[in-house]
Amino acid sequence: MSFTIKSGAEIDAMRVACRLASEVLDYLEPLIQPGITTKEIDRLAHDYMVNVQGTVSATLNYQPPGHVPYPASLCTSVNEVVCHGVPNEVPLKSGDIVNIDVTVIKDGWYGDNSRMYLIGKPSIAAARLCQVTYESMWKGIVKVKPGARLGDIGHAIQTFAESAGFSVVREYCGHGIGQKFHEDPQILHYGRPGTGLELVPGMIFTIEPMINLGKRDIKEGRKGGVPYDGWTIVTKDRSLSAQWEHTVLVTETGYEVLTLSAGSPATPGFVTAVATPATPA
Repeated sequence: MSFTIKSGAEIDAMRVACRLASEVLDYLEPLIQPGITTKEIDRLAHDYMVNVQGTVSATLNYQPPGHVPYPASLCTSVNEVVCHGVPNEVPLKSGDIVNIDVTVIKDGWYGDNSRMYLIGKPSIAAARLCQVTYESMWKGIVKVKPGARLGDIGHAIQTFAESAGFSVVREYCGHGIGQKFHEDPQILHYGRPGTGLELVPGMIFTIEPMINLGKRDIKEGRKGGVPYDGWTIVTKDRSLSAQWEHTVLVTETGYEVLTLSAGSPATPGFVTAVATPATPA
């Protein structure tokens, strides 16, 4: 497995791209209310990226092998959608949960993050799923330090989520990131401690667990006779799914979360130290 170690200047460029990605989610926060469509969220985010930030969406027209071009500037995964939900004209309603996944490109560098948004008054189970998923991500993040192993991250996420009665999606994972959208290494959200690649300073990757209320099995998101859109993935049992994502740097002494901004949600109580959000340029 090959992976890139970023230099000081490259890390600084990633700090900018990642902070901007987080600021897109800050901007969207007050706008995501009952009645708005995910198509409108996509339009608002696209305009903000282009006209305010001077960034480019990494997802718009993104086409990895075997896929049709992705048609939007972000992913909107509602309720049972695990990931890659395509924005549409269906209004969000009270009780829904939605993951907004944003990746921007700034000066050739990619910043990638996602958050969960609870619409109106979600059920107790939905709110708990979103909170446990958030804490699961951070359980993985705090394991990041030189000398740790990738399996330490996955094990921390898996044991925490499963102890809460939820399941961890296995088919999708975090990834290295830099001047490419997806680089090595792959970051599994399950595993055994002490196994896998050893972490070294200068590595940058995403941690983005997908946690299901029911079983971990997934399938393509087909509906009736409507042709599959080529992207949307749902839980096989149609239970709720949640996801959070940060981009993380391995530092000389631990980690730095690059996708933090003024509007980022508060860290869980068990997180004892976290980098201060970067000052806007």
